[in-house]
Amino acid sequence: MRVDQHFAPGGDPERVATGGATVPGRVDVRERVYRTVTEQASAVLIGVPRGDVKVDVAEHPGGFAVRIATPLPVPNLDDTVAIEQGVPVLERARQLQEQLQTRLTGILGRDITRINLTITGATIPERSRVR
Repeated sequence: MRVDQHFAPGGDPERVATGGATVPGRVDVRERVYRTVTEQASAVLIGVPRGDVKVDVAEHPGGFAVRIATPLPVPNLDDTVAIEQGVPVLERARQLQEQLQTRLTGILGRDITRINLTITGATIPERSRVR
C-alpha cells in the first residue's frame, strides 16, 4: 500500500498543527504491517493471545475492511454468578466490533469501514490468584 501525500512531522496530514512544516515524500506501508498491528490490537482488546487471532486486512472504498477470526473469552461454566452478570455472546460480539473499529481507526490512521468478526470458539481466561 502506498500513500503519496505531504506529511507533517509526527502525524496525519489532515491534523497538521499550525505552523508545522510539511515534508515532501512517500510512505510505503506493507499489508503485513497492517495485519500485524490489527492482530495485536484485536488480541489485547478481546483478551486472548495474539496467536489465537487470525486477521485479514483489505483496502475497501473509503478505508479498510477487516476480517477477524478469534475465540471469545467466556466465564467458567461453574461460575454461575459470572454467567448471570455476563453479556450474551451476540451482544458482546457487536460491542467488540464497535470497539475494534474505533481503536483500529485510531491506531492505523485509516478509516475502518467494515469489520467481520468470526467467533471460532470459546476460551476461559485463567484467574490470577491473590495471596
